Amino acid sequence: MPRFGVILAAAGQSSRFQDANYKKPFAPLAGRPVWLHSAEKFIDRDDVKQVVIVVSPDDRQMFVEKFGANLAFMGITLAEGGAQRTDSVRNGLEKLADDIDMIAIHDAARPCIAAAWIDKVFATGARTGAAILAIPVVGTLKRVAADHTITETVDRSSLWEAQTPQVFSRDLLTRAFAAHRAGQATDEASLIEAIGHPVTVVQGSPINIKITGREDLRFAEQALKALPAPKLGGPAHPFSDGDLWR
Repeated sequence: MPRFGVILAAAGQSSRFQDANYKKPFAPLAGRPVWLHSAEKFIDRDDVKQVVIVVSPDDRQMFVEKFGANLAFMGITLAEGGAQRTDSVRNGLEKLADDIDMIAIHDAARPCIAAAWIDKVFATGARTGAAILAIPVVGTLKRVAADHTITETVDRSSLWEAQTPQVFSRDLLTRAFAAHRAGQATDEASLIEAIGHPVTVVQGSPINIKITGREDLRFAEQALKALPAPKLGGPAHPFSDGDLWR
């Protein structure tokens, strides 16, 4: 069985979230912080041997004070983020144990992920070396100029919206980071694409939303209720609503 390490990316600035009290990974959602919903989906899996959460250096003290008990109870490793997403994920990668051979990167602000979708992308990633969840674009896309006028209607027939988890062999991801010289990459798949390795798309779900604005929390609370039920006989939930993190 492949040994997976999971990196939860939670080091962004949350500039579009527009909340004076919380960044989006730390905001309350159905009784627990957003990041905890995401982490819970991975910690009880037999194939996941380590989970690392990456937070901004500015948030480290707050995070340890507020969630240190969760980190200890769940065995989650903490890493500090960098200036760009690639720096943050690289720092998370460096915290993984040497015997981890597959890496899954998941947005900590994407809490509505189901075990069945993780199963599919993990299996595909292990087989091909690189796989991501994604969904076909269904809306009409317009290219818009600076003055807010439409310049083009974009053909959506082959367009997909990337999601996470994104899953890669450790060797492949390490080579991709070594080849990445400068600039911001909005996801890790683009780094793999840049070194010429094919990335397989596994169809995800529109339920697997990424929290961006405060209004997304209301949708996410309902989406959590709509997730496919876990398989019977799976591990019990590690703790109930409100335990530890409050």
